Amino acid sequence: MTHPVPPKKAPPKRVLQRAPLKRAMVLAAGEGRRMRPLTEREPKPLIRVLGTPLIDHILDKLAAAGVAEAVVNLHHLGARLRAHLAGRTRPRIRFSEETTLLETGGGVTKALPLLGEEPFYAVNGDVLWLDDAVPALTRLAVKWAPERMDALLLLHPTVTAQGYDGPGDFAMDRQGRLSHRREREVAPFVFAGLQILSPKVFAGRRAEPYKLLDIYLESAQAGRLYGEQHRGAWFHLGTPADLHATESILTGMGLTGMGFGAKAT
Repeated sequence: MTHPVPPKKAPPKRVLQRAPLKRAMVLAAGEGRRMRPLTEREPKPLIRVLGTPLIDHILDKLAAAGVAEAVVNLHHLGARLRAHLAGRTRPRIRFSEETTLLETGGGVTKALPLLGEEPFYAVNGDVLWLDDAVPALTRLAVKWAPERMDALLLLHPTVTAQGYDGPGDFAMDRQGRLSHRREREVAPFVFAGLQILSPKVFAGRRAEPYKLLDIYLESAQAGRLYGEQHRGAWFHLGTPADLHATESILTGMGLTGMGFGAKAT
């Protein structure tokens, strides 16, 4: 007598994972002119949203994503930022001093010796976002493909960007490739201030004032600029009025103080 052979169990589905990026840069050197008078006494990354400085929100999320070391560039009221971050160990902090403001591109270029030879996160020091089930930084890390990308930007739909009334920045095709909007056009996505960059894209560039937009345009022309849509809330914090509106929204959502995430010290 023969017995039926039980069907073989299907192997468990593999979940796409990538090793976390270990380094990041937080762009914190700017003057924050539109946020005056608040930024006359504090650098913009130290502006508090419901009691929490913006830079702590950013660094906590970087630590949760597995980042071990973050480079923070300093210029406007840099001593205040240095003192605020003096006791932080997650992630470890290194500073890149700018005697002359180098803007976003020049600031990253100057910091490259501290960032190493591997891809890294670069985050604007005044950005505020809320994650959905999969954190935005994780979404970027999973999608990152260095063989075909120079830069991978987090994007938010222009029409639902809280506090933003500009024309947007980019269009995105089905493969995720980006093209920058033309003059007088309205683009469906705005850059959300989070990205992954390859250090190779800075080859031959000097640590002098220039914008990361120059990098984006060159990468887009080569078909190597990609985007990932943010699935959570994102807030544009340009002015004190934007700050007050954001705090009202967050309070209405039941978020207060460190309700943005666990504190990493």
